[in-house]
Amino acid sequence: MANTTLLTEFLLEFFAEAWELRLLLSILFLLMYLGSLIGNLIIIMVTTIDQKLRTPMYFFLRNLSILDMCYISVTVPKACVNSLTGNRGISVTGCAAQVFLVIFCACVEFLFLTVMAQDRYVAICQPLLYPVIMNHQFCVQMTLASLLLGLVIAGSHTVKTFQLSFCHSNVVPQLFCDIPSLLGLSCSDTFTNKLLLLLSAIGVSGSCFIFIFISYVHIFSTVLKLPVKEERGKAFSTCFPHIIVVSVFLSSGAYVYLRPPVISEVTQDMILSVLYTIVPPFLNPVIYSLRNKQKREAVSKVMLRIFKLGII
Repeated sequence: MANTTLLTEFLLEFFAEAWELRLLLSILFLLMYLGSLIGNLIIIMVTTIDQKLRTPMYFFLRNLSILDMCYISVTVPKACVNSLTGNRGISVTGCAAQVFLVIFCACVEFLFLTVMAQDRYVAICQPLLYPVIMNHQFCVQMTLASLLLGLVIAGSHTVKTFQLSFCHSNVVPQLFCDIPSLLGLSCSDTFTNKLLLLLSAIGVSGSCFIFIFISYVHIFSTVLKLPVKEERGKAFSTCFPHIIVVSVFLSSGAYVYLRPPVISEVTQDMILSVLYTIVPPFLNPVIYSLRNKQKREAVSKVMLRIFKLGII
């Protein structure tokens, strides 16, 4: 990282040029941030306290909520503070930390979504083997493996990116530091960096996507064979939220990281970054938990218990 001494800081983009619009967007994203924190915190509390929710699905849902709270905290607070104060600066160390944490959280989130697809596959296609396959030991091992793989991938990309020289400009055309934007600012040869991005996408994202796709092919073929219409509807309702999250997360992230190096609109890039860094953590509590009757009842029970304890 010695070559980065040419710069002491980077400059990030604002939400908008006009102050009034910046204020409006900052309030909107702060509300989304607070909503995401509260929603995911409720999921963590409910899945920890309620004994009926001690299943593999809720184990990964709790882990996903913890990850989402970290994921959205990496980008939104800094972007809102910058837009409200007019200070666009971020140190080189802070920029490196953002790059590392964004890649780590995104990678682990996709791995968690892949394991959750396996959970749905086993629960629907092999229900009798569900307690054997999705046991607690397996869940813990998959969680640790996801975290370790995320650390390796994020660390390798961060080190490789900040070995480059940034001497053309220090203005990052993005709300936060990400690799595609930084590669465009480098005056070094970035071929190996782009190759590493491609190999990571093929190795991790590609394999996860294929696994999820095959899982849902088997799930849909099994569900369509169910004789009772209500059972088919119930099975589909547990799958579609997961499909929506995976689709938005993967499509927007893949476009930003794998598109050809062409000139594009900064506004378009920022909208896409919002889709894969802010929207999933904000929507996950709603589409995974609060939409389900059993989970809503569990949330109500826990919140009532907390309210009573507060009164006492």
